[in-house]
Order: sequence, then structure tokens, then C-alpha cells
Amino acid sequence: MLSYILRRLLSAIPTLLLIVTIAFFLIRLAPGGPFDLERPLEAKVMENLNKIYQLDKPLIEQYWLYLSAVVRGDFGPSFILRDFTVGELFARGLPVSMTLGGLALSFAILVGGTLGAVAALRQNSLIDYVVTGMGALGLTIPNFVVAPVLQIVLGLALAWLPIAGWNGGAPLNLVMPVIVLALPQIAVVARMTRAAMIENLRSNHIRTLRSLGLPSLTIVVHALRGAALPVISYLGPAAAALLTGSVVVETIFGLPGIGRYFVEGALNRDYTLVMGTVVVVAVFVLLFNLVVDILYAIIDPRIRYD
Repeated sequence: MLSYILRRLLSAIPTLLLIVTIAFFLIRLAPGGPFDLERPLEAKVMENLNKIYQLDKPLIEQYWLYLSAVVRGDFGPSFILRDFTVGELFARGLPVSMTLGGLALSFAILVGGTLGAVAALRQNSLIDYVVTGMGALGLTIPNFVVAPVLQIVLGLALAWLPIAGWNGGAPLNLVMPVIVLALPQIAVVARMTRAAMIENLRSNHIRTLRSLGLPSLTIVVHALRGAALPVISYLGPAAAALLTGSVVVETIFGLPGIGRYFVEGALNRDYTLVMGTVVVVAVFVLLFNLVVDILYAIIDPRIRYD
């Protein structure tokens, strides 16, 4: 297993390099620049800014300079938020996004997995229909609809929770953002768990366990173990997306995460901010895909990588 992990980490290097290269040239090919304003700057001012941020150099030279800086862990200064470096922005925003994403993912796994398993065990019953219907509803209603409704009901009408703000990560401020982030994931996890559980409950090894007279709880645990594999496959990219922030949720609830940095950077042509976000998301995706493969081997003894 250790040799497999090392091989995967080494193979991730060229993948990450390719992602950085494509993103670097794509953002530079987009029309406009970081200093293009409605009222154009004077030619001398623009020349000085381009020189300070090394935008006056040939594009290939800019690429090598950026790549050498990223290897050292330096994402450069933000072109728009000029009092901060990209690293400083991430140091402030990434813990917020990771806290929200981690709580939302844990909540989705617990609630969605439980609902899916119960629906599978009570297939074609009222509970099954309710869970299936709630899953379809959770997938169709977007976050930007659910969030304002919760703010109006729980924040304004009932005054149970703060409408927005981070407040140092106070638990009451986390409730609504976590629920909004988790609802679509709960729907997906519940539907996938239900489908995988039904298939596993009809498999030969479960029939064998029943014929041996094992307790129902033991049989359910074995079925859940087999049903976890497709859910884990989905949770890899889902975890990367949640832990690196949600633009809609962070904007509506006024949270200082990194999700909105990507949109702000793209709209303002903040090259370093966009590139930094791309690198962070790519690293998360690669790491979580590796974690998924490791969990495969832990859950299913038939899977071996050595």
C-alpha cells in the first residue's frame, strides 16, 4: 500500500503541472487585464504597474517565473486586493471554507447514509417513497433559493439564528450555511446508498449470511459495507468542492471563505488569485481521489494495489 501511495503522489505532480499550465494560459487569453478600468489609467501609470507585477515580460517568461514561485509555495500578490498576497487571503479564507465543508460533508454522510439505508430496508414502503421524494426535491431546489428562505424563516420570523456573518465561527452562525451546503449532498448520498443497499441485499453473499442464521444487524452491516463503495467514489470530488468553498453560500451568508475569491478574481482578471484558487482545488481533488482509493482497499478486501 505504501508503494502505491508513493506512486500516486509522484504521478500527481505532472497532472498538477498540466492543470497549472492550462489555467495559466487560459486566463491570460481572456480579454481584458487586471488594471483595465472604465476610466483608463495614464500610459505611464499602466507601464509602471505592468513592470511592478512583471506583466511587461514575454508570456512564456511570466509562466516560468510563476511556476518557480509556486514550487516555493509563493502564489504572489493579489492584483486587485493589493494589500494582501494570495497566500494571506487563503490563510484567512481556507479555514472558513474547510470548516463549513467538513461539517456539511459529515452531516450529509450521516443523514443521507441513514435515510438511504432505511429506505432500502423498507423498499416500496411509505418511508421509501418519502426518502426518494425528498431526494428528488433536494436535488432540484438550488442553494440560492433555500438560503434566503432559511434566512427569512429562521433568522427574521423566528429569530432563532443569525442571518449572516462569521462571528469567529460561532456555532449558531454555522447552522444555516451548513444545512444549505449539506442538503444537495444528503439527497445524492441517500439515493446512492439506497440503490447500492438494495443491490447488496440481493447479492449471493448476503443470502449466504441469512442462510447461516446471522442476526439482522450483522447482515445490514455487511450490506452497508458493500454499499459504501459507490458512495465513497462520489464523496471524493464532492469533498474537494465543499472544502474549497461555495460561492453562493459564502456570498449570501457573508462568510469570508475562498469560494468567492475565484469569481472575484475571474471577473477582475486577478491572475494570481485565480491561479491560486485553481492550484488549491486541484490539490484537494488529487488528494481526495487518493483517499478514496485507499478507503476502497480498507472496505473491500478483494481490492489490492500491491
